[in-house]
Amino acid sequence: MDMNLISAVQKYAASKPATQPDPKGVSETSLGKVAIDFAQTLANSEAAAKQAMIGDADPHALVQALAQTELAVETAVTVRNKVVEAYQEILRMPV
Repeated sequence: MDMNLISAVQKYAASKPATQPDPKGVSETSLGKVAIDFAQTLANSEAAAKQAMIGDADPHALVQALAQTELAVETAVTVRNKVVEAYQEILRMPV
């Protein structure tokens, strides 16, 4: 019985770092990376649309690029809406 307790404590101690936040994982540049990824997605979609207009693109590639762009724009709009909601909630707080 005592051996099971020691084993459980050791396993808990080994898994505890996995649940703690990693300060190295979050940096000031992570928002910049997201913005660069968003711009890259839009640029790729625009390039695929231009190629489709001149007849050099695969229709499947165009649909895939447009779907990725739609998802990126919807995500950006959702994040913006959450930020606006949070700001409005802060404004409603009594001082």
